[in-house]
Amino acid sequence: MKKSDIVYSLIIGEITAIYFVSAFNEIVPDKFLKLYNFSLPILFPILSLLGIYVCYLIGKKILVIYELGKYFLAGVFATIIDLGILNLLMVLTGLTFGWYYRIFKGISFLFSTFIKFFITKFWAFEKAETGKTLKETIYFFGVTFIGLLINVFAASFVNDTIGTQWGISNQLWGNIAGIFGALASFAWNFIGSKFIVFKK
Repeated sequence: MKKSDIVYSLIIGEITAIYFVSAFNEIVPDKFLKLYNFSLPILFPILSLLGIYVCYLIGKKILVIYELGKYFLAGVFATIIDLGILNLLMVLTGLTFGWYYRIFKGISFLFSTFIKFFITKFWAFEKAETGKTLKETIYFFGVTFIGLLINVFAASFVNDTIGTQWGISNQLWGNIAGIFGALASFAWNFIGSKFIVFKK
């Protein structure tokens, strides 16, 4: 396993922990809040590193598992960027439903996709050559556009059609819907990236 795998997985784990600590505090019972805030920044990086190490070991025999593990972490990082921008837009405008939410979700998804392209290309699939970057970028955004439709439709369905549940805030529900959207588009994005964009 490369040093970059260790560093990236630890950083992604830590950023994910910071996001979860800040975004989901309101649903954690008060008696567990200190433990939650203290343990996540330690636990998530360890789990992230452990996960990539297991994928690395399995990847010695089945390479696609190792690529899938790195792609998953790249996707987690992109999702945190996505949700961070979505939250910023919701907080700045105070708008959390309907077409505004769809537009905000589209903006945040596209911005995070720029970042995900480079992480996916150079880390997850280890495509160091730059000669095909323009072609790969076009293909990547084609695959991602379909992923965007899946992502926004799924997130909007949870946010607007199902609607806020269990007495939690509209903003937190928007985050839950955003995570659901990211999970819904993950399989398509991996298959498209592996077999269309970065095929070897």
